[in-house]
Amino acid sequence: MRIPFLLASALALAVVSGAAQTKFDVKDIENHPFTADFNSGGKLRMYLQSGDFHIVGGADNKITVRVSGRNAYQANDMRVQFDGSNDSADLTISGDPKNELQVTIEVPKKTGLYVRMPAGNLELRHVTGDKDAELHAGELTIEVGDASDYSRVDASVYSGGLEASPFGESHGGLFRSLHKEGNGKYHLHAHVGAGDINLQ
Repeated sequence: MRIPFLLASALALAVVSGAAQTKFDVKDIENHPFTADFNSGGKLRMYLQSGDFHIVGGADNKITVRVSGRNAYQANDMRVQFDGSNDSADLTISGDPKNELQVTIEVPKKTGLYVRMPAGNLELRHVTGDKDAELHAGELTIEVGDASDYSRVDASVYSGGLEASPFGESHGGLFRSLHKEGNGKYHLHAHVGAGDINLQ
């Protein structure tokens, strides 16, 4: 009798786990703002088109994507895709990059972030957790918060500037890097091929 019971329990857990998976595919962000439930403490991987992106931590357990700027009306070809659960998901934003179009992505304040973007301006602010962000070219700004919150920090730029005042370092030129070890619980990784990194 015990084996059928365990099998039924496993099947029930599988059904619950499967039901938790969610997929969204939203277009025309200006007229159809994107919102999805996402738990505090979750892990979010972002794959962004080139552009001007601001990732900010908020009070709600949600992910929202909104556009602003003079050319916000041109966001009708921007596509937002969400694939995952309330605890771990991929968020992809694609479409033609537009000048003077700003994209704000709000996430729960406590979120582990992994972000990849070809080029442009990327900012991460008011987010507590692991941060892993890379750009091929452009400017990357990360508000790190308390420097003692991190167990490992590594940042590098092939050509450009690296400013890291919370960690007491500032570098400019070619092949600049920063490596720190600490007693915190979070990891910070930042890389830009050509451009600037600002850790604040």
